[in-house]
Amino acid sequence: MILRNFIGHFKTVAEHRHKVLVHCIKAGIVWRGLTHDLSKFSPTEFIPGVIYFQGNRSPNEKERESDGFSRAWMHHKGRNRHHFEYWTDYNPKTRKLEPVSMPDIFIYEMFCDRVAASKTYNKESYTNDMPLQYFMRGKQTRTMIAQSTSDRLEKLLTMLSEKGEDYTFAYIKKQVRKLKKKL
Repeated sequence: MILRNFIGHFKTVAEHRHKVLVHCIKAGIVWRGLTHDLSKFSPTEFIPGVIYFQGNRSPNEKERESDGFSRAWMHHKGRNRHHFEYWTDYNPKTRKLEPVSMPDIFIYEMFCDRVAASKTYNKESYTNDMPLQYFMRGKQTRTMIAQSTSDRLEKLLTMLSEKGEDYTFAYIKKQVRKLKKKL
C-alpha cells in the first residue's frame, strides 16, 4: 500500500505541476510555473502526502480529518506565495492577524494552480466552470483573504467559465506585460 500511495502521490504532484507550468507559460509567467510547489517534494509535505493519498482529492483534507489539522498544509502555505493564506500579517492598528492584498503576479499563479487542480482531480469530466464553482462553494466562509484578492481571482475564474481558456490566458498575459513595463 505504501508503494502504491508513493507512486500515486508522486504522479499526482508531477501531473499537477506540469499542468500549472503549461498554464503559467500561457499566462506569460514562466518562472512562476517552473518554481511552482517545489516544497511538495520536501519530507514535511511529501511524506504526509503519501500517507494520506487517496487520488481524488488533496491528501491535506484527509490529514485534517485524521489529525485535526494538516502539518503539510501549514508548511506549504508558509512557503508558497500563490496561496492567499500566505498573505496575512498583524495589523499595527488593530493588533489582529488580517489578510493582505496579494500582488497580481501571485494571483495569476493562483489562478493557474486552481485550474490545474480542477483538471487533475476531475480528469475527463473537467469543465471550465469547475474552478469557479469550487471557489464559490467556500466564498462565504473564507475569512482570511483580502477582498481585493478575492474579487480579482473571482473575476478571472468567471472569465474562464464564460469565455474559455484561450481568452482568459490572453487577458492575463496582457496584464503581465503591463506589469513588466512598470518595472
